[in-house]
Amino acid sequence: MYKPNNLVLRTTTSLIAFILLGFAVYLLLAGHNLPGGGFVGGLMTSAAVILMYMSYGIETVEKVLPINFRTLIPIGLLIAVLTGVGSFLFDAPFLTQTFGHFNFPIFGDIELATAMLFDIGVYLTVLGVTITIIMTIATDR
Repeated sequence: MYKPNNLVLRTTTSLIAFILLGFAVYLLLAGHNLPGGGFVGGLMTSAAVILMYMSYGIETVEKVLPINFRTLIPIGLLIAVLTGVGSFLFDAPFLTQTFGHFNFPIFGDIELATAMLFDIGVYLTVLGVTITIIMTIATDR
């Protein structure tokens, strides 16, 4: 079993993982209007989680992140498919996008689009698949 013991890696991981997660959130939020989205954001989040696994060990990260990544796969697929099928309710083709502007008290005027829901579904699916594959290879589960 892998027991990490590198002080430099542990010290820099907290900063690097924070930067990776922040960039992943940016890619997720900007994806329906700019390049990026759920797929790239999911890969960036997976890279941050895998870096934490490498620096702190599997047992430590599983205590801090008690997430079963295998359950994220069907949840993400369900969100993505329901987003696409939801357009049928309005007599529109599959995955037709709509958007609206909403005024929130703290954030002000924000545009929300149905493509964002689809990106969240893709994000959860990619995160679940990537971590599941890497952890299956890394452990004997």
